[in-house]
Amino acid sequence: MLEFRKVEKSFPGVRALKGVDFHVGSGEIIGLVGENGAGKSTLMKVLYGSYQHDGGEILIHGKATRFANPREAMIAGIGMVFQEQSLLPNLSVMENIFLGFETQFSRCGVIDWKKMAAAARRQLDKVHLDIDPKTITARLSFAQRQMVELAKVLTLEERVDGQLVILLDEPTSVLSKEETQLLFKLIRELRSRAAFIFVSHRLDEVIEIADRIYVMKDGEVVAAMDSAGAQVEQIQQKMVGRDISVEYYREDKQLPRGQEVLVELQGLCSRGHYDDISFKLHRGEVVSLVGVEGSGGEAILRTLFGLEQSTSGSLRIKGRPVARHSAARAVASGMGYIPRERKIEGIVDGMSVFENMTLSQLGRYSRGGVLRVGAERATAAQWMARLAIKAPSVHANAGKLSGGNQQKVVIAKWRSGGSDIILLDHPTRGVDIGAKEGIYEVIREMCADGCGVLLMADTLEEAIGLSHTILVLKDKRIRHRFDCAPGSKPVPFDLVHQMT
Repeated sequence: MLEFRKVEKSFPGVRALKGVDFHVGSGEIIGLVGENGAGKSTLMKVLYGSYQHDGGEILIHGKATRFANPREAMIAGIGMVFQEQSLLPNLSVMENIFLGFETQFSRCGVIDWKKMAAAARRQLDKVHLDIDPKTITARLSFAQRQMVELAKVLTLEERVDGQLVILLDEPTSVLSKEETQLLFKLIRELRSRAAFIFVSHRLDEVIEIADRIYVMKDGEVVAAMDSAGAQVEQIQQKMVGRDISVEYYREDKQLPRGQEVLVELQGLCSRGHYDDISFKLHRGEVVSLVGVEGSGGEAILRTLFGLEQSTSGSLRIKGRPVARHSAARAVASGMGYIPRERKIEGIVDGMSVFENMTLSQLGRYSRGGVLRVGAERATAAQWMARLAIKAPSVHANAGKLSGGNQQKVVIAKWRSGGSDIILLDHPTRGVDIGAKEGIYEVIREMCADGCGVLLMADTLEEAIGLSHTILVLKDKRIRHRFDCAPGSKPVPFDLVHQMT
């Protein structure tokens, strides 16, 4: 169906694609993996018409093709489901599904909304999503929005002869395990009508869903393999060009926790979210909250940062009782929050690296109401060097950085302001294997500096490797506590046994 032959793409000073060979057969599910910056996104954007290639050729059903823009790609049957999602939250589901193609429902400039709603229901049926097409998109869960994205792509079936090629960019990054399995079931059902290119940093999922896997590094395809018999460690080695260190989680740098208690919860409750939560976070300690989706961990983090309110129980921060908690009070007490959806709640796309880093502490950089921009830039430059943030300069748009570097910018935002209580909600979600190592290094350095870290990890192995203490949540309560001293850490089965 689709073939890349020696495709090249360059930007000023950067050769992003270096003679890429790549093909997709009818009904195939292709896994595409590589570190951030390996060329995956550029490859997808060339195919989707966002970029035009400089050399080589792209063939669709054997015919050389060049798309001037995404609309041309869509008309040719190329659809894309974006990691950060492309839906407009203030529009209805049906308006999003047919965005740009509304004329089929209009007569004399007036849209027939009933006709559009009926057509949208047919598209939603394809992805087994039972919602009212008139629902405002902002009211949907992330998983539901993901299904609407896929339904939107499948409208191409009515305009294209033959199968579609659907690009899935990190489609499971914010999905629970159950939601991911539902998505995989749907992909397998749709393969009679479409081929898929599945881009993900979750290598176990790539092996599970893909027929074949391409590995990219430095703008080149360095390996192509059948998923049958493929091993995560084998793919990791191809991605980074070396074996992953046995000290991946930097356990050798795990120091004993301090004596000072930074945060203490006693019998904290929030109706419908969590119940009777009691624990302490010490200086220099990583405490992980582990449980199935909806067990209460995310709500606890958001309560501590003042984004949600508890209904009973007590909270003390650095020994002081807290009442009428708010995000402003949390920040003033030295708390920083790295959220799950960094693009929405973590950084401000369109603002520079230095503006994002100083955003939470502008009072420190103003005099007489005038910002001292030079001081902001100097601080940002120091933290870019300290956290090894890869960006052209402090003026670079933070929204254009890789996921791992965006995450480091958010961490620098809080650490540069002196925050010593750090709440991490899935800090490595959607981040490649090399960038994860960098974030783990940063977590160890924060503990060495005397910070306390409360973590919602992306995997059980991550929680075990990084933590001093693991609290297992089940049915919205703490069911078990594990001490995680180096050399005597629990194994994933121990945690699963308490979770289920």
